[in-house]
Formats: sequence, C-alpha cells, structure tokens
Amino acid sequence: MFFPVGLDPEHIHSGRRQMRSALIHTTVAVLAIMVIVAPAHARPDTPLTMAEAVDLALAAEPGQMALEARAAALDERAVVAGELPDPMLRLGLNNFPLESGGFSTEGMTQATVGFRQAFPAGKTRSLSYEKFGLLSDQMSENANARGRSVRTAAQKAWLELYFLDRAETLIRESRPFFADLAEITRSLYAVGRKTQQDVLRAELELSRLDDRLIDIERRRGRAQSALAEWIGKEARRPVASNFPNWSSLAPLTDLQQGLLQHPALLAANAQVDASAAGVKIADERSKPSWALDVGYGYREGNLPNGDPRSDLVTVGVTVGLPFFRKKSVDSTLTAALQDRSAAKSSMLRLERELVSQLEAEHAQWRELTRRLDLYDTRILNQAKGQAEAALLAYQSDAGDFADVMRSYIGYLNTQIEHIRLSVDRAQSYAVLANLAGFTP
Repeated sequence: MFFPVGLDPEHIHSGRRQMRSALIHTTVAVLAIMVIVAPAHARPDTPLTMAEAVDLALAAEPGQMALEARAAALDERAVVAGELPDPMLRLGLNNFPLESGGFSTEGMTQATVGFRQAFPAGKTRSLSYEKFGLLSDQMSENANARGRSVRTAAQKAWLELYFLDRAETLIRESRPFFADLAEITRSLYAVGRKTQQDVLRAELELSRLDDRLIDIERRRGRAQSALAEWIGKEARRPVASNFPNWSSLAPLTDLQQGLLQHPALLAANAQVDASAAGVKIADERSKPSWALDVGYGYREGNLPNGDPRSDLVTVGVTVGLPFFRKKSVDSTLTAALQDRSAAKSSMLRLERELVSQLEAEHAQWRELTRRLDLYDTRILNQAKGQAEAALLAYQSDAGDFADVMRSYIGYLNTQIEHIRLSVDRAQSYAVLANLAGFTP
C-alpha cells in the first residue's frame, strides 16, 4: 500500500529521461550500423578522407559510449531515489494465552495484519531525484566533450599524415632533378670544367634526400599508429589529396561566446548544480522523517452479554527525532557545502583554462595565417627564382656549385615548410572548432 502524500518527483523530468534513453538507443544503433557498413565499402587502397576518418573515429567510440551508459544509469538511479521506500507488511498474533485457553478465551487475543509506509525527511526524495538527474546531465555533457576531443584528435592525426605524404611526394619528385644535376657535374668534372668537390657535394645531397625519405617513413609509422588509436586498421590506407579549405575564421569575441557552451563547461556547471542539490538534501535531513502505520486485528468469541467481540483497527504515526543526531547532521551539511565550493572552484579553473587555450590557439592561427600569406605572395617565388638564377650562373661558369645545391635544397625546404604551415594552421583550426563549438 502506497500513500501518495505530496508531489511524486518521478514525473518531474520523466520526459527528459525518456528522450535521453531514446536518443542513446538510436545513437548506438546508428553507430553500430556505421561500424558494420562503412569499412565494408572501403578497400585498402581507397584514399582516406578526413571526413571519413572522423566518422570512423566517432562510430561506436568506446569512451563516449561508456559516458552515455553512465548517464543512462544515473537516470535510472534518479527514479529509484525519487520513489518512496517499499511499504512493509506486518502479520502477528497478539495476546494469545500460553497457560490455558484458546483464540477466543481472552478478549484481547487477536490476529493482526498491518502496513507501514516510511516517508523520508522533508523534500529529500525530490531533491535526490534532481541531484541524480543533474549528475546524468553532467555525464551526457562529458560524453559530448569526449566526442569533440575524438573528432579533433582524428583530424589532427589525419592532417599529420597528409603532411608526411605531401612532403614525401615533393622529395621524390625533386630527387630526379638532383640526380641529373649530379650526373651533369660528373660529366663536367670528366672534361675538367668542375672539381671533384662539386661531384661529392652532389652525391652527398642525394644521400641526404634518401635519408629524409627514410625519416618520413619512420614518422609516417608513428602518425598512422596515432590515427589507428581512433580508426583501427583503416589508418593504413593512403591519405586523400583533398585538403580542407579552412582559411576564414569568426572574430575572437564570437569564438569566446561559443566557448561558454562547451560541453566540458556545461558538465562542470551541472556538477555545481548537483552539489547545490546535495546541500539542500543535507539541510532537509535536519527535518524529521516519519512513518504511517495501519493495522487490522481480528478477534473471536463473545462478550459477557452474548454479543460478538468487535475487530480492532490501529492507526499510528512514527516521527523521527533528528535533534539527537544534530552533530551528524551539521557535519553532513558542512561536507556538502565544501563539495559545492570545490565544484565551483573546479568550474572556474576549467573556464579560465579553456579561455586561455582559446586565446592562445587563436593567436597561433592568426600568426600562421600571416606566415602563409607571406609564403604565398613572396617567399615561394623568391626561393624558386633564387634557385633558377643560381643554376643559370653555374651553367655559364659564373656561379659556384655549392650555391646551386644550397638554393635548390632551400627551395625544396621552402615548399615543405609551406605545407607544414598549412597543416599547422588546419590543426589549429580544428582545435578552435572544438573549443568554440562550430563545424569546420
């Protein structure tokens, strides 16, 4: 038997809980389909795009799924916390004579059945429901933050592979030119027009190019391992050549506004609210709890005048006396207040950390953009012109071979550095998208 006294908190957020449960099941189903279907259509030699890498990384990502499962578990615990304790059934035989007689001998002998329903102190039920709901919100936001972090990590790993792939392509395309240059130098040395030092220098630069290719292979292995953490064996596929055109960015003030809705901050705020609910719960425990007892007693036999004995009904109320545990209640309230203070401090620390990270990343993106503009408008053309001029001077015996090699190696390094800057800026853009909450 239940006694619906006051507002049942189970219905306060039932809609939210049902929506979240449906969303979790739908998300898991969709992600499971993506895991099964997506790799089936990807051949090992099919170029891997950044968008596909992100989709593979987010599909059934175990860390995010674990947080969503914890959120669902907390939702269910909220329901339990908001319900009344289970009622208790009492069966008994009262005042039965032991020495002589039977069930109808004594007037107070009776068979009893009773129910007892306890009611927690104050509003602890609704507040406990609220607290668990807020903790569930915290876990859901942590899951969203995890999804953003995984997306950014996959994007940065893919971009690193893109850089290594383009750098290797540039070196391999440049190597025949340096090999031809070495062969020409050997021919000129054979007829006495160049020195042996020029030949050795050309051969040394060829060896250095081969060493750079070996180093790129080493770095590619590490970059593929970093990407494989998120997408598994698909990281071994070749990288697609389409590079994201992330050249424009919103003003810093807009990004700062977006940062306020970062799921990590929302999770921290939910933790603060849950701690505040904990304070209210501790305060409500200073109020008395109580219980309602209802009983029925059945009697047999007759009264002296011949009338049958009447059955009995018992109704009682039990009230707790919390002032006997005042020290315990005060300590619980103090602990809850300290938890709330700690949660607020943690949220403030996280907010400052994220704001600082956003401003630093924005400054880096801005400086990388300036450098890229300089490379595009001046440095690349100047390095190429310098290399061509040095080669013409060398061919006409008006220049030194060392200048030729130095100029062309410098031009190659300039091209690689240009790709490096482009990749660094794109990686910075991915971090800013994570922090400010916009889709690249």
